[in-house]
Parts: sequence; C-alpha cells; structure tokens
Amino acid sequence: MAAAAGLVQLNQRSTYRIAIVNADRCKPKNCGQPCRKVCPVNQQGKQCIDVNANSIVAKISEVTCTGCGICPKRCPYNAISIINLPSELTAKVVHRHGENSFRLHRLPQPRRAKVLGLVGTNGIGKTTALKILSGKIKPNLGQYLNPPEWRGIFENFRGSELQNYFRKIAEGKLTVVAKPQYVDQIPQALTDLLHLMDRDVRCLSGGELQRFAIAVTCVKQADVYMFDEPSSYLDVKQRIKAATAIRSLVTDDNYVIVVEHDLAVLDFLSDQICCFYGQASAYGVVTLPFGVREGINAFLAGFIPQENMRFREEPLIFETQVERFT
Repeated sequence: MAAAAGLVQLNQRSTYRIAIVNADRCKPKNCGQPCRKVCPVNQQGKQCIDVNANSIVAKISEVTCTGCGICPKRCPYNAISIINLPSELTAKVVHRHGENSFRLHRLPQPRRAKVLGLVGTNGIGKTTALKILSGKIKPNLGQYLNPPEWRGIFENFRGSELQNYFRKIAEGKLTVVAKPQYVDQIPQALTDLLHLMDRDVRCLSGGELQRFAIAVTCVKQADVYMFDEPSSYLDVKQRIKAATAIRSLVTDDNYVIVVEHDLAVLDFLSDQICCFYGQASAYGVVTLPFGVREGINAFLAGFIPQENMRFREEPLIFETQVERFT
C-alpha cells in the first residue's frame, strides 16, 4: 500500500493525512484556483480548500480533506502534495513550520562521548534537526499556532536522553558550535591551512573555506559540536584528515553530531547513525539510532526493519568493475 512517493507500508496500518502547499510555487492570482473548483468537498458546500485571487497562498484543511488526489493533479504549478503517513507518527511530530508546511517527526538522539552521524537526502529535515538541537529553533511539537513552553517539551521527551539535553539547552548550560553547511557563504557572513594565513578569506576556494570552517569549529571550546556536510569540496586525503580532526574532539562529556553524505566518511566518523527519510519539503522522519554498519545498510536498502517501512522502491547499489590485465 503506497503511503507517499517512495514510502511503502509493509503492514496494513491506519494513516493520517498531511497537506503540503509550496508557498514559492502557489500563485492564486495567476492560476484561476482550479484546486478550489475541482475539490469534491468544496463542491458539497464544505470548506476544504480556501483560496481566491487575493490569497497569498492556498490553505487546505487536513481534517476535511478526503485524499482524493485531484487537486495535486490539477494545480498548474505543482504546488500541492497530499500525503498519507502511518498514524503512529501523529504523536511524534517534533516541529512544524506552519500551516500546510514541512513537518519533522522525531529527532536524532545525541549521546555523550559518541559521534552521531546523520544521513538522508536533501530537504527532509537534517538542517532543521540541527537547528533544534543547537537551540536556534525551539521545537513546537507541531503546535505552530500555540507553541508549548519548555515544561511541555520536557514532558514530551520524558525518559529519553533528549529530556536532559533540552533541559540544559533551556537553562543555557550547553555551549553549541556548528560548522555551517554552505561554506561558500562564509566570506559574506587548522587542517593544512598554514599557507593560507596571509590570504583574505574572501579569496579562498571552496575546499579551503571548508577546511577553514572545520578548523574554526574544532578549536572552540564547546559541549556540543555540529558539522553539516564537512566533506563537501574536499578530496579523499582532505576528507580523512578532517574526519580525524572531528573524531579527536570526542570526550566523555561532550556531544558530536555530523551530517554527512559520503558513506565512507560517515562509516569512519560515526559511533551511531540516524537515517532520515521522507519527501523533500513535505515531511521528514528520523529513525532511532542504529549501529554504524546497520544504519548505512538500512539507508542503502531503503528499508527500516524496526518500523517495517520501505522508504525507497529500489535499493542503492554500487556497481564495481574489475579490470583484467593480460
């Protein structure tokens, strides 16, 4: 039974529906609002899709939506997605950006003295998760209109490592440093860098900026170190040096979290792995922590054994070719 593009429930389960409207694509002033006109619920005199020529963006009621799938097909700008998810994820919404917007289910669970690796495709919540764990975003638990106070957040994560983690974030007892994902933005806002000491940072290449960002992050004193895609722009030798530097940060008292797409680097760096799956710009789901090999294999297979969930129709297979010399 297909629950969404690329997401397959292998056991029959009840589902809950989410409606996503891409605010960048939705253009009510130009499209004539076919979504509102073809919606069967609207045609019955009830309100499911609320939009007119003066609207900034269409609004879809997830309560009255029947999931007929007509409005996504009729939208000329492909701005609408209607997705069915397993109902057990309803209680696991950690953050929602707004009405008909992206939502994140569950969070990675960092552990002291461990490197936690995060892996998943773009647009499914890895950066959002880092912002929450760094304290830049306060998790609203899906209640974007009336966000909970810290007491409610502590209660939501009761019994997990995250309860104590967020308590320390709220009390200002955790110092967090993060290497940004987009190092090319560093000029706007020390691994092998001695030869660069006299150069303006605005003149550095992508790889030099990456190593600069890693070095600046590593030399700071912190309780939580976060690295978002530290291997990008680096060659193999530089990736190994950067990974070694990051692993050297681990102590009995701190947390290290790394988002990484290079699976070899992820394998070298991590003690545990959380996989992210979902649909870009619509929703993301975070798995419970895996062992390193188990987590990488689950990501490659597109299958989460603990949840009996397949999130990719085909596994990722790397083909190798052996050259024979005569």
